[in-house]
Amino acid sequence: MGTGLVNQPSFFTPSPPGPERGIAGSPTLARVAGTVGAGRSRRSEYLLVIYPHGELQDKLLEEQQRFSSDYGMQMTVRNKPHITVAAFQAGEAMENTLIRWIQRICGRHRSFEMTLNNYSGFPPHTIYLRILDQQPFLQLAQQLSAIDDFIRSSGCPPVNLIGRPYLSIAGSLTEKVYSKAMPDYSRKTFHGSFQVNELVLLKREHAFDSCTTVNIFHLLPELHQPCS
Repeated sequence: MGTGLVNQPSFFTPSPPGPERGIAGSPTLARVAGTVGAGRSRRSEYLLVIYPHGELQDKLLEEQQRFSSDYGMQMTVRNKPHITVAAFQAGEAMENTLIRWIQRICGRHRSFEMTLNNYSGFPPHTIYLRILDQQPFLQLAQQLSAIDDFIRSSGCPPVNLIGRPYLSIAGSLTEKVYSKAMPDYSRKTFHGSFQVNELVLLKREHAFDSCTTVNIFHLLPELHQPCS
């Protein structure tokens, strides 16, 4: 699933194997891998994402459409603007186990505010919006690393936990378009915030397929400071 205006062929990048990890007080997922041996057969691609909502989502869609118009790109937005938290492959028989564990992890995290602030790029192919406070993502990634043991032990590639989250405005660009657009976007400003209350698990069967929603994971309500 592409994270910008067009779909990218793959959202997986190899990560080095690590020691067995798990949630405190719980068995690691690797210990239950033997119950889902069918996961070694047909695999689907999954994304765990955060969707901006409300007026900010509309504003982001307008930004993507403006890019397409300004730079003569014949592009189609297949999926709503989003921030990717994790990406992985898994077999169908693994899905229910993964949903339970992601639900348990998300159920331990508080809702938090996310702020998008100005543009940057990954030469020579992607222009994106920066995320100011990345600490909540680091905490989520630390807990989500527990599912990596399960996925690797089932014969699938390692989980790609996004260490530097961002929201793509335009992806899979040619070097020519990137070189033309990036100087313009480096002078632009953008600022918007929203409350993250849930994570969404998406699934697709192959690289250029549109994603479907598998499950929505709600975070705990934000703690409010008592009035003095």
